[in-house]
Amino acid sequence: MFDGLLKIAPRCDVCGADFEIADVGDGASVFVLFIVGFLAMVLFLLVEAAFHPAWWVHLILQLPFVPVACIATLRPIKGLLFALQYQNDAREAQLDD
Repeated sequence: MFDGLLKIAPRCDVCGADFEIADVGDGASVFVLFIVGFLAMVLFLLVEAAFHPAWWVHLILQLPFVPVACIATLRPIKGLLFALQYQNDAREAQLDD
């Protein structure tokens, strides 16, 4: 389904289905930001409540966590949104004249 890290292929390699009718856009990014932001806050609060570390300890924990978590969750969520859009035959709104 993917052609590269995040680009949706134009058609299926196995069955030849046309994937250009579904366009996820930036929808997956919004969900990833909400999910990873929530998890980063929970991590921050748990570490703060348990250990009361210096600010740089939070920095050392959060700087690798946020980008890795975003990259790890972006592809599955984009695939899920694409599959839902393709399965339900969702299309862009069109005005009839």
